[in-house]
Amino acid sequence: MKKLALTALCAAVLVSGAFAKGGAQSGTTGAAGSAAYIPLISKGFQHQFWQAVKQGADQAAKEFNIAITFEGPESESQVDKQVEMLQTALGKNPVALGIAALDSQAAIPLLRQAQSKNIPIIAFDSGVDSDIPLTTVSTNNIVAAGVAADKMAEAIGGSGKVAIIVHDQTSRTGIDRRDGFVNRIKENYPNIQLLEVQYGGGDHLRSTEIAKAVINGNPDLKGYFGANEGSAIGVINAVSELGLQGQIVVIGYDSGKLQTDAIRSGLMYGAVQQNPVLMGYKTVEWAYKATKGERPPNIVDSGYVWADKDNLDTPDVKAVIYE
Repeated sequence: MKKLALTALCAAVLVSGAFAKGGAQSGTTGAAGSAAYIPLISKGFQHQFWQAVKQGADQAAKEFNIAITFEGPESESQVDKQVEMLQTALGKNPVALGIAALDSQAAIPLLRQAQSKNIPIIAFDSGVDSDIPLTTVSTNNIVAAGVAADKMAEAIGGSGKVAIIVHDQTSRTGIDRRDGFVNRIKENYPNIQLLEVQYGGGDHLRSTEIAKAVINGNPDLKGYFGANEGSAIGVINAVSELGLQGQIVVIGYDSGKLQTDAIRSGLMYGAVQQNPVLMGYKTVEWAYKATKGERPPNIVDSGYVWADKDNLDTPDVKAVIYE
């Protein structure tokens, strides 16, 4: 972790009560009646990851004495719903806005409208194919997915079949995690055969069915990479339901209780852990600072760590895990 203070913040926020359950949107956090209103439009609410991002955003809202809302569609496949939420938020005349785009291009017309009104835009988790956002607060997903690829190669002895399931092929996170993993394997591990990438929409049930079909069609499969929480849980479910624990190396992304339990039990080899609390905090912090004329760096790296059975209970990993 880069700074002790930020580590302490993440740990403190993570233990400060239960996460919200389900739902498509949250209420307002921050100063009641404050003129400084900043909406955050996330990719969804179905995963614990987004609830952890919200925790960090809420913490920053209280610290800077501003009002925020945090909302997202029920499913991470609902691009149109997210665009509708963005349009509604812009209609409330916010002083700034944060967005984790489900589609790297679909939101651009509305973001242009916001830019024309001098509303600062902060992208988080997943950027857009435009320079309209002042910055993107995110994990370096290309690098982090490359680490996942290295861990996979190490675990399977540098050869064999590996399958991949990704949440989508439209968001920057989906694209970067896919390409980071695939390119590292192709560049460094010629004896690993990558199967065609599958897309499960970030839905664990759909991802389970896809993973089961892939495993059944490839009885010699040695490894499986799930590129987000829903994808990874789908792979875990598939391996468990097919009774193949210990026979397929599973590597995931993010945490949540199902993944951490799977790492502890040995069902999952390990996972890249983002820092969602810090991501939410930094998004609100820079949105607020932008309203005061401060210019953020082009990228705000919210960091990541690798977690496996050997280091799951170390301070650096515990500080970013959400369960």
